Amino acid sequence: MAERKYFGTDGVRGRVGQSPITPEFVLKLGWAAGRVLSQQGTKKVIIGKDTRISGYMLESALEAGLAAAGLQAAFTGPMPTPAVAYLTRTFRAEAGIVISASHNPYYDNGIKFFSSEGTKLPDEVEALIEAELDKELVCVESASLGKATRINDAAGRYIEFCKGTFPSHLSLAGYKIIVDCAHGATYHIAPNVFRELGAEVLTIGCAPDGININAEVGATDVRALQAKVVEENAHFGIALDGDGDRVIMVDNEGNKIDGDQIAYIIARHAQRRGELKGGVVGTLMTNLGMELALKALDIPFVRAKVGDRYVMEELIKHDWSIGAENSGHVIILDKVTTGDGIVAGLQVMEAMVSSQQSLKQLCEGLTMFPQVLENVRFSGESNPLESEVVLDAQRAAEAKLGERGRVLLRKSGTEPLIRVMVEGEDDTLVRESALAIAQAVKDNC
Repeated sequence: MAERKYFGTDGVRGRVGQSPITPEFVLKLGWAAGRVLSQQGTKKVIIGKDTRISGYMLESALEAGLAAAGLQAAFTGPMPTPAVAYLTRTFRAEAGIVISASHNPYYDNGIKFFSSEGTKLPDEVEALIEAELDKELVCVESASLGKATRINDAAGRYIEFCKGTFPSHLSLAGYKIIVDCAHGATYHIAPNVFRELGAEVLTIGCAPDGININAEVGATDVRALQAKVVEENAHFGIALDGDGDRVIMVDNEGNKIDGDQIAYIIARHAQRRGELKGGVVGTLMTNLGMELALKALDIPFVRAKVGDRYVMEELIKHDWSIGAENSGHVIILDKVTTGDGIVAGLQVMEAMVSSQQSLKQLCEGLTMFPQVLENVRFSGESNPLESEVVLDAQRAAEAKLGERGRVLLRKSGTEPLIRVMVEGEDDTLVRESALAIAQAVKDNC
């Protein structure tokens, strides 16, 4: 398939005010998507957003484009990405659209699409939308133009759905939890889910102002959460990202528990209950320690390309249920159709309550290898990964690390970054190798 012009690994994303995240383009995108996705006859599209200030502008542009194509927009207001996927299914909508740049800073934004089944759009459908973008925008007849409505009980519906993924005979009573919502779309949902299940909940990152989303809080920066858990003597903390599809946890001692560890806990708990379906899907970034720990439990493991859409593809291919990225995207296909931070966190909490073990105890048996990730910004006009100097630096690092280490270089699918990942048993060697390769990349950007 030809390389797509606008769609990356997670929809269309960029800096607000710069192509393609402009009102003009987003209007055309709404129209193009409406023409391609209008297959079921309901003529309804669910539109949610995170808490970025630009969401208001882009929401209006999308609605205008959809209306021109004859589709109705049903707005949810600020709502987690997985909630929009859920509501799209329950309302039998043509599609779901989320206005969010996930874990990116407030000045970025993006558009993600879900099919009527609540799954990310296949590459082929995104290609069809891009083809429509090259055509002249033509409105349907006035009588057929779309209307806009609002789903007033969207948050309540999703809260009940999340609670329904936690066993009814269990309770979080007695647990003190710190919840960090990254000043994002879960701010009015996640704390209520855990409170209604019985927990004592304290919050940080729950006061969005349009520009503080992901700013030194949330799944991409858990330092504030780690400090708060220790300060409050809490049992654990849970951090979500700006749109709620990522989750990172913190144990009672302030140790970070990433997506690999969360998937390990969920898989091992399912295995102990005799309910594990197949194995676990990780990515090229998944820690080598995770792979070895699953192997020790005789749980199959495969790696997908980086990106939750590719994890999903492997899950479907193998007919498995559990997949994850170490960044915190955790997919549990017998519960949800996409990465869901709240639901994934609840599955870990189920393991804690039913086993009467702490979060730290649940991680025993998994020894994480030191892993360093360096991000190097580049202009996008050149490809440093083809530089012989960079390749030499990579080969030198791999020779030193041997068979108990890995080097991975890749372009980000959502930002103009080269990601340099190095892992191995020797922490010092891992750090030195990552810095050396990152410097080689910087020198050849």
